Amino acid sequence: MEYKRILTIQDISCFGQCSLTVALPILSAAGLETVILPSAVLSTHTGGFKNFTFRDLTDDMPAIAAHWKQENISFDAVYTGYLGSAKQINYVMDIIKTLSRPGAVSIVDPAMADNGRLYTGFDQAFVEEMKKLVYSADIILPNITEASFLTGLEYKETYTEEYIEALFRKLAENGAKTVILTGVSYKPETTGVAVYENGAVNYYEHKRLPVGSHGTGDVYASAFSGAYLQGRSVFDAACIAADYTVKCIENTAGDENHRYGVKFEPVLPYLIERIR
Repeated sequence: MEYKRILTIQDISCFGQCSLTVALPILSAAGLETVILPSAVLSTHTGGFKNFTFRDLTDDMPAIAAHWKQENISFDAVYTGYLGSAKQINYVMDIIKTLSRPGAVSIVDPAMADNGRLYTGFDQAFVEEMKKLVYSADIILPNITEASFLTGLEYKETYTEEYIEALFRKLAENGAKTVILTGVSYKPETTGVAVYENGAVNYYEHKRLPVGSHGTGDVYASAFSGAYLQGRSVFDAACIAADYTVKCIENTAGDENHRYGVKFEPVLPYLIERIR
């Protein structure tokens, strides 16, 4: 596998198997030199925990980037996850512009909404800033809620292929290049990912599991980034990431004490083998 350097920018939830505590081991297992830029540090993630600590690192980001520039540190890819403010989005766009190597790829997971609603703390002004990052990126990985906010189209819980194609058309009209749309389900017993690339749409269907878990979006985006940067096609990487995420959820099912994330670590050999 080719040895490339990727920068991932998102928060650190010290406990909870999401964001950087997921991205770093998965990208490393994929054979990539993984550099992190934390946007914030939390004692736990915010799903189901009370009284968690939170330290905003927004003001540290430009100084870190300036030091990297001074040291001639650059990246083959930049992959972003949860960003806590519009100010961070602007810093990220500058980092991609100034620290990317020739031919570098930018991968954006616009982690800001789900189930028809924005996450707590986000508003339409944040969405407008996120649009700038999304529509300048090479590859984006929104869910259907995020795609609806990014396009202004109505969010639908029940939909047809025509609705998904309309989301893709609107995203492309606004500047999106390659889109992996997650959580696309046409039948109750299945779900999957729809991939828009070079004007064409392909769909990968897999079984729907009866339980959901925190952090699976981060697992998916990290696995996709690792597979893609190791030479797999966009569609192949999207399928590999979907299969790996399903296996991580299956590996966690039945453990009532493990509700805060998925047991992704024991399944890493499967991901490594699939990428190879």
